[in-house]
Amino acid sequence: MKLFDTHSHMYLEAFDEDRDACMARASERGVSRVALPNIDRSSIAALRSMLLGYPEQCVGMMGLHPCSVKEDWEEELEIILKELDTGLYCAVGEIGLDFYWDTSFRLQQIEAFEQQIVWAKERKLAIAIHCRESFAEVCEVLDRQADSDLRGVFHCFTGGLEDVERALAFPNFYLGIGGVLTFKNSGLDRSIAEVPLERMVLETDAPYLAPTPFRGKRNETAYTRLVAEKLASVSGYSLEEVARVSSANAKNLFGIDSDK
Repeated sequence: MKLFDTHSHMYLEAFDEDRDACMARASERGVSRVALPNIDRSSIAALRSMLLGYPEQCVGMMGLHPCSVKEDWEEELEIILKELDTGLYCAVGEIGLDFYWDTSFRLQQIEAFEQQIVWAKERKLAIAIHCRESFAEVCEVLDRQADSDLRGVFHCFTGGLEDVERALAFPNFYLGIGGVLTFKNSGLDRSIAEVPLERMVLETDAPYLAPTPFRGKRNETAYTRLVAEKLASVSGYSLEEVARVSSANAKNLFGIDSDK
């Protein structure tokens, strides 16, 4: 059984003391691939180092996180674009809108999001969308950019039934299912009950949003297995089928041909 963690920040300082052990645990738990999303210029070096250190396990994304859109956002985007054009990355991410923490740069977030979508389409790459308190606005941007080249994933999807319907209306998009699915009373199990497995991928968002029974503690890529087990239990699919289909979805999303 091979699992694919489509969203993990294993390059962050939270793993500096035991990164090798964490990656070994991931392999032991069946997680054969992990996609690493960028945050901003400050995270590029660490992300690249991990891609070089674990070339058989890791693939990378390059993008500017909406919470990093500040006064210097245009300069940040120039750096992101230069790095993206190295050809090391399989997606543009994580990008999107976040109106939870701060709305001071609301318009700049929208502009940065849309520009990065254009870059992704020009390069035939998927996008990984961060969306917090901004689902309607994210969908408005996607509506403007919708064409046959637009594809991606709604990272850390936690929406209700209407949000599921809206998100899946974009034909080349997946729902990223993570630890929130295991949270008591999250309601996500009911929201995705009728979602075809072919429209979902697994993720952790490590070190954040650890699944039960590790909620509130550091998350890690190995816990993708717990998400897969929970998805199997609420969907009626076997664990093996969840692993097989979600991993095939992830490879399709990121344009990966290998069997790893």
